[in-house]
Amino acid sequence: MSCAQEGKPVKVRRCRATVGSLRSKPDYLPRFRSVYPSQKRETSVLAQPTHPPISSVHSHLRIRRMPFVVLLIALAVLFVLALALGSVSIPLDQIVTVLLGGEAERASWTNIVMQFRLPRAITAMLAGAALGVSGLLMQTLFRNPLAAPDVLGINSGASLGVALVVLTTGVGSGALLAGLGLAGDLGMAAAASIGAALTVALILQFAQHIRSGATLLIVGLMVGQITFAGVSLLLYFSIPERIQAYINWGFGSFSSVTWAQLPILASTVAAGLALALVMIKPLNALLLGEVYAESVGVHVRRLRITIIAATALLTGTVTAFCGPISFIGIAAPHLCRGIVRSADHRALVPAVAFVGALLALAATLIAEAPGTALTLPLNAVTALFGAPVVLLVIIRNQERSAHG
Repeated sequence: MSCAQEGKPVKVRRCRATVGSLRSKPDYLPRFRSVYPSQKRETSVLAQPTHPPISSVHSHLRIRRMPFVVLLIALAVLFVLALALGSVSIPLDQIVTVLLGGEAERASWTNIVMQFRLPRAITAMLAGAALGVSGLLMQTLFRNPLAAPDVLGINSGASLGVALVVLTTGVGSGALLAGLGLAGDLGMAAAASIGAALTVALILQFAQHIRSGATLLIVGLMVGQITFAGVSLLLYFSIPERIQAYINWGFGSFSSVTWAQLPILASTVAAGLALALVMIKPLNALLLGEVYAESVGVHVRRLRITIIAATALLTGTVTAFCGPISFIGIAAPHLCRGIVRSADHRALVPAVAFVGALLALAATLIAEAPGTALTLPLNAVTALFGAPVVLLVIIRNQERSAHG
C-alpha cells in the first residue's frame, strides 16, 4: 500500500529517511571502537536531540578531572628530574633554589641548570605538546588511528623545507641553526611549515580517493620517500660541513634550542595549540563523518584548511628547531584515549598536550643517560615506546577485522 493510499504525506517519509540516515553510524566507526572506548556511548548521545541532565554532566566532569591532576603532577615530577639528572647530578633543593632566582652552592650548578637543562626541558614540553596535538588532528582528519606526522611523511616534508634553506646557505658548522639570527630562525620555521603544509595537502588529495587505512599509510610512506630523495640530492651537492650538521640535526634533539630561539618556538606552538582548541566542536562532529559534520553546520572545507594550517605550524616549527622527532605524534593520542576514556576532543586536546610533553621529557631524560657522559639519539629513544604502540594498534585492528 502506498503512502498516498494510507493518507500519509510522502514528505514525512522522506524526512524520516533523512533523519535515519543521519542517525546511522558511518562505516569507519567500527574500526575506531577499539581506539575510542566510549565511541558507542557518544554516538548514541549525538543521535538524540535532547541534552543529558545537568547533574549527570557535572558528575561526568568530576570523573574526568582526576586524570588531569595525575598528568599535571607527573609532568611536574619529570620536569624537576630533567633539571636534576644528567652527566652531573644536582640535589633537588639546589634545583629549587636556582628556579627561585637564588644561587646554588656551586656556580657550575647554576650555569648547568639555567643555560642547558632548563631551556632543554621547556623545549621538550613545547615540542611534545605540539607533536601530540598534531598527531591527534591527523587521526581525526583522516579518521585513521595510525595517522601521525612522521607516519604520513609530514616530518619528511618539513625536513625538505629545512634542507632547502640550510643546504643552500652559508651555515657550515656547529648546530644547524647556529649563526642564522632572528630572521634566519623565522625563515627556517616558515620553510619547515610550508613543507609540512604541502605534504598534508598532497596526502589529503590522495585520501579523498582511498578508503583503506593501510593504503593511505603506504601513500604517506611514498611521499616520505619522495621528499627523502629530494633531501638526498641536496646533500649530495653540499659541502661536508653542512652535510654533517644536517645529519646531526636529523637525529633529533631538544638541547640545541637557545634562550633566544625559545620565544619563537613558544609563540608558534601556542598559535598552533590555540587553533586546535578553537576547532574542538567541529572536530567532534567530524568524528561521525563529513556528511554529519555538514548537517550540523560545520564548514568541512574550511575545517580541513584550518587543520592543515595547525598541523603544519606545530610540526614544521618543531622539526625546524628540534629535528624530525618520531613516534610522539602517534603514541600520545592513543595513550590519552586510554587515560581519559573518551573520544571527546574537549578532554583529548589538553590531555594529549600533557601526555606529549610527558613523553618528550621522559625521552630526553633517557637520552641524556644520567650518570654517564653519553648522549643517545633522541629518535632512537622515542622509537622504543612509539613502535610498540603502533604494533598494538595494528594488532587490535586486525583482531577487529577477523571478528567482523
